[in-house]
Amino acid sequence: MSVANYSEDSIRTLDWKEHIRRRPGMYIGKLGDGSSKDDGIYILVKEVLDNSIDEFMMGFGKAIDITINENTVSIRDYGRGIPLGKLKDVASRMNTGAKYDSEVFKKSVGLNGVGIKAVNALSTRFDIKAFRDGKMKAIYFSEGEVVNEDQEVSTEEKNGTSVEFVPDSGLFGNYRFIEDYVEAMVRNYTYLNAGLVINLNGVKYISKNGLLDLLEENMSSEGLYPVIYLKGDDIEVALTHGNQYGETYFTFVNGQNTTQGGTHLQAFREAYVKTIREFFNKSFDPSDIRASIIVAISIKVEEPVFESQTKTKLGSKDMGPKGPSVSRFINDFIKKELDDYLHRHSETADAVHRKIIEAEKERKAISGIQKLARERAKKVSLHNKKLRDCRVHLNTKDDRKLESTIFITEGDSASGSITKSRDVNTQAVFSLKGKPLNSFGLTKKIVYENEEFNLLQAALNIEEEIDNLRYHNVVIATDADVDGMHIRLLLLTFFLQFFPELVRRGHVYILQTPLFRVRNKKTTIYCYSDEEKQAAIIKLGTNPEITRFKGLGEISPDEFQHFIGKDMRLEPVSLKKEDSISSMLPFFMGKNTPERQEFIIDNLRVEEDLVEI
Repeated sequence: MSVANYSEDSIRTLDWKEHIRRRPGMYIGKLGDGSSKDDGIYILVKEVLDNSIDEFMMGFGKAIDITINENTVSIRDYGRGIPLGKLKDVASRMNTGAKYDSEVFKKSVGLNGVGIKAVNALSTRFDIKAFRDGKMKAIYFSEGEVVNEDQEVSTEEKNGTSVEFVPDSGLFGNYRFIEDYVEAMVRNYTYLNAGLVINLNGVKYISKNGLLDLLEENMSSEGLYPVIYLKGDDIEVALTHGNQYGETYFTFVNGQNTTQGGTHLQAFREAYVKTIREFFNKSFDPSDIRASIIVAISIKVEEPVFESQTKTKLGSKDMGPKGPSVSRFINDFIKKELDDYLHRHSETADAVHRKIIEAEKERKAISGIQKLARERAKKVSLHNKKLRDCRVHLNTKDDRKLESTIFITEGDSASGSITKSRDVNTQAVFSLKGKPLNSFGLTKKIVYENEEFNLLQAALNIEEEIDNLRYHNVVIATDADVDGMHIRLLLLTFFLQFFPELVRRGHVYILQTPLFRVRNKKTTIYCYSDEEKQAAIIKLGTNPEITRFKGLGEISPDEFQHFIGKDMRLEPVSLKKEDSISSMLPFFMGKNTPERQEFIIDNLRVEEDLVEI
């Protein structure tokens, strides 16, 4: 056995750009191809945008222009503009910036001077221009290296900063920007910065009512009572209750969307329970108090500490070096303001009380079933009959946790192929037995009584809280035929009925598998549409071999690894304001209605049409 030589020559120091390119996960989380809202290309946009938002928060610049044209991103703000003499340092020298001076950027999003340098290093083209007091300076980079630097020139442009970049396809692969994800990011920035105008590809976004607008845009149906809106120094809260299962939270710190919560979310959940208990003078169960709650909370923290460079989870325990703890600050605010509100609005208080009693009754009705279901799930897990687990999960400290994926598939052949070709570190497989039950209109009791549903929620670890989810990506992998589509629809109904937050938080995907294989003796091309098939035939020349895949079970494990590896195509399942669960599920999954029959007739494809396709 050879022993590696470990000497002084083994020790080396990477420069800043090489370190970022070798370890991008430390700076932007996972790379990804744009199919997930937390993929790296969106973090790059956010890092540049955060600097512009900080300028607005400090009172400079009322508009930001964003243009995304294929893979090129342009962001122009109208703040003070980076001091021209420091433009190169700000873009390419680590731990350089104005945000170390808390008087200049007291409650800023980014404080460590890293973000924009990461964008620079991970882009094949990064152009930055500063406009300041009638002068302009531009520097052009590629992968963090200066390509060209212009001298200062006079300009009539308004003060501000312009950044244009192209993410490196060598790192991010065949990526694409999904406009819905960028739009959601932009909307959140406007909700949290009243009066800010963001122009995205020519569309103007602005919010006048802050978090009230946020809840209105994100609720798929009307709340049980008018939204409670509370605002104080460094804190803003909007909340109501719906009829959905689970808890829904939109949390922000200094304008940053903390999708993974943190100390401020934990503090709010505890403060809300304590306040409600004291208001009604009853020791309600916390789960009943928070059942179906919908909350948006934003706080401003001096020198915030996040648990990662992507800033999705707040780690700060205090509001600032000289401020109270986050927990005490939020508790004191909620205790006073929410208690006062409920005393002044008795109808709202009555609605809250009715919702708690309703949740309590349902919880007690299924408590016995839950115990039996947990025991059944544990036994099945021990025998590994349904779940082939992976080694890395969301609750681990492994850098690959954002890659953790569970494929939900049907049938032994399909699950067998995926199991043999998967990455055992980050990819798990859950095998369904036949078609799942149509859960529309059923209560959560059915989740525990139905073996498939019970075992699926146990595998996902979402029985008590969505925050306990074991896998970042929940991927429905079914055949692209009528039966496969039906199974897909039944699974989506299950998630939307009982765990809508899985969809809202962007965890649910559809696996896209190829319809055709086109190959000759030298080259194989997998095609996901007829258009791709025709292009492949032209590329490979005359008489290539064409295979039509009829189901996942027909794809060999050797081939399957091409479809669930780094080039895996995932179609995100998302919900918009206009996608009302309360109206959508009855239409598609309820009893046959004249409206649905008419829809089917109007959209029916006859055999001749299918042949042409």
